[in-house]
Amino acid sequence: MPASRRRLLQLAATALPAAAAQATPSAATAPLRAPRLRPGDTLGLVSPANATFEREPLRMAIESLQALGFKVKPGAFVAARRGPFAGTDEQRAADLNAMFADDSVAGILAMTGGSGCNRIVDKLDYDLIRRTPKFFGGFSDLTSLVNAIHRRTGLVTFHSPVAASEWNDYSVQGFKAVVMNAEAAVLRNPAVRPADDLVAREERIATIRPGRAQGRLVGGNLTVLASLAGTPYFPDCRGALLFLEDVNEYIYRIDRCLSTLRLAGALDQLAGVVLGRFTKCEPGEGYGSLTLDEVFDDYFLPLGVPVFRGAAIGHIRRKMTVPVGALAEMDAQTGTIRLLAPAVT
Repeated sequence: MPASRRRLLQLAATALPAAAAQATPSAATAPLRAPRLRPGDTLGLVSPANATFEREPLRMAIESLQALGFKVKPGAFVAARRGPFAGTDEQRAADLNAMFADDSVAGILAMTGGSGCNRIVDKLDYDLIRRTPKFFGGFSDLTSLVNAIHRRTGLVTFHSPVAASEWNDYSVQGFKAVVMNAEAAVLRNPAVRPADDLVAREERIATIRPGRAQGRLVGGNLTVLASLAGTPYFPDCRGALLFLEDVNEYIYRIDRCLSTLRLAGALDQLAGVVLGRFTKCEPGEGYGSLTLDEVFDDYFLPLGVPVFRGAAIGHIRRKMTVPVGALAEMDAQTGTIRLLAPAVT
């Protein structure tokens, strides 16, 4: 390749990140925090992803949020449907924008995950969101929105249970500590005592590389996150603590998504890695498969940063509420994430 052409390609490769950095908050910028949620506040209920096909799950979700002490305002299209989605792309984005614009709404929670959030990530009013910071939470397919909103506005968002999740005591207490009580909480797995066994077999932490590290929390569902690579909505991974989870993916697909993050340059920038649950992520058909242990070792050990596996993050009953964009310290030996400041005001 001629030297002049090589130089042009180098300039083009550096121009895009520089332009994006001018339009979005940098890793050094102080995060924008929403007011904490309080009992009696109105929580907006939206469905940016899949439709809810029966009435009863929607009623149960509203009852759960009311039991948490909130008034609930369903979005205009929360019960809509177009194919698998809760309405058209325009309707789902309009619901979310309307909730941020509504002064009576203190925070916004997704009804469920599924798919479709990537279709509306470029339809949100990020200037409006920056002017009216509010709690916004969800997990799974909501990974794209919680990371995009933080990347484009600096607002701390929340990888949290969705409204349709099981609101067991562990999930409720974690949500209250981080979102309602404004605690600089320590996020750790639920304590499980074996009923009739020599060792605990649930909620276990596995240290892949020991150590402590500080940085901003980014991440969520691995396949959704990888689908954002190369876009202005992908998180800034410089000095970050990356947390990942997934469900129902063959191991070779987990490998492929991690290779996407590596080739995008995201992994080399990290301060630490927290791996949640990779539920039903098993070998596919064929001549054989790497194990998840081997895949994680291949991608994360060469980074030389602390890494642990088994955090209560993912498609599981008992879930942490993890603030995306908040400064935290991870300890790979104890399997904990300590918030260095409250994630809400």
